[in-house]
Amino acid sequence: TTFSLYLPADLLARGIHNAFHASLLRPHVTNNDLRFPGRLLGQLPGFKDATADWTVTQIMRHSGRGRELLFEVTWNTGQVT
Repeated sequence: TTFSLYLPADLLARGIHNAFHASLLRPHVTNNDLRFPGRLLGQLPGFKDATADWTVTQIMRHSGRGRELLFEVTWNTGQVT
């Protein structure tokens, strides 16, 4: 059995199909923003809203060495990642 899903126009324009076999579908579980903040579609490469402005306000911590660096930052939206 195949199901057709509603997908936003920007996903359809990228060639993402809207028909899926029933065995590939799972119930949607809403993101828990307290446990996993900053999971917004606009943060993914190629899906950025032209009006959105993601600016680092403060670097909270950093770790790593050489080319392997990891930063915890506060964004201008108040989110910490």
